[in-house]
Amino acid sequence: MKLRVTVPVLLAGAMMLNACTAQKKSAQHMNASTSSFPAFDKEGHRGARGLVPENTIPAMKKAIDLGVTTLEMDASITKDLQVILSHDPYINQDIATSPNGQPVTKDEAKKLIIYQMDYATVQKYDVGQRGNPRFPQQEKMAVTKPKLATVIAEAEKYAKEKHVTPLWYNIETKTNPKTDNVRHPEPAQFVALLMKVIEEGGIIDRTVIQSFDRRTLQVLHKTHPHVKTSYLIEDYNKNTLDQNLADLGFTPTVYSPHYSLVTPALVKACHDKNIKLVPWTVNDKEDIKKLKEMGVDGIITDYPNFYNELGM
Repeated sequence: MKLRVTVPVLLAGAMMLNACTAQKKSAQHMNASTSSFPAFDKEGHRGARGLVPENTIPAMKKAIDLGVTTLEMDASITKDLQVILSHDPYINQDIATSPNGQPVTKDEAKKLIIYQMDYATVQKYDVGQRGNPRFPQQEKMAVTKPKLATVIAEAEKYAKEKHVTPLWYNIETKTNPKTDNVRHPEPAQFVALLMKVIEEGGIIDRTVIQSFDRRTLQVLHKTHPHVKTSYLIEDYNKNTLDQNLADLGFTPTVYSPHYSLVTPALVKACHDKNIKLVPWTVNDKEDIKKLKEMGVDGIITDYPNFYNELGM
């Protein structure tokens, strides 16, 4: 006996499948928008840059060990469109070692643009065994720039092993209007590549995308309006909160100025607009104490060990 399936039945099945898919996406979006931001956000800058080579898996694990609520990191794009962790758009001569075992020189660094290098080539450069001269406490180790997808997988696994509260991620898009298509893709492509990794990593409800370049945040607000955003503000930006928000064009989840710009009035102004205030990068314990007493919603520091030392 042959089973005959009529067109109406097929259409009904397709409609049910589409409805289920829509409901799933809607639930994901709802979870992303309603996920509770940490009561006080303890962020490890580039993982734990003061203690372990920045933007590496060991740095993220160190930050987890020290009890951060959020892993802060920088995203860059390689020539073969891999999303990796790197603050600099090039192989930094201050910390990198070339494949021949010699320190990368300043002249070499100018040519080693990450967006013009395949990921396999980037992996040939060590970024930890020399240490960082700006951070004498930083442990020296052989390590390379990882893919964001690997960082997410390793951090999630490590957090479960340590039985810690699910981590948040604060990921910066390293873009600049002056260097589109030279040091990085244009904002739309950058955001698309980044969000694909975040969605596949299953952390979208615990992720904040931050940037000094408002263009990437504006693209994100249009394409992924449910995703939390943070507007980074340089120390030389003397505009008011309202002026900066007007430039951005929407209200972000977080306002993240250099810590020197934070005042009680700014804290109040942000809170009046239901915006979290999380300043960067605070590397003095007294400053951290003062800012917390002022009412900020979190701190970004190179030394996440300070949180424990301050009883936070």
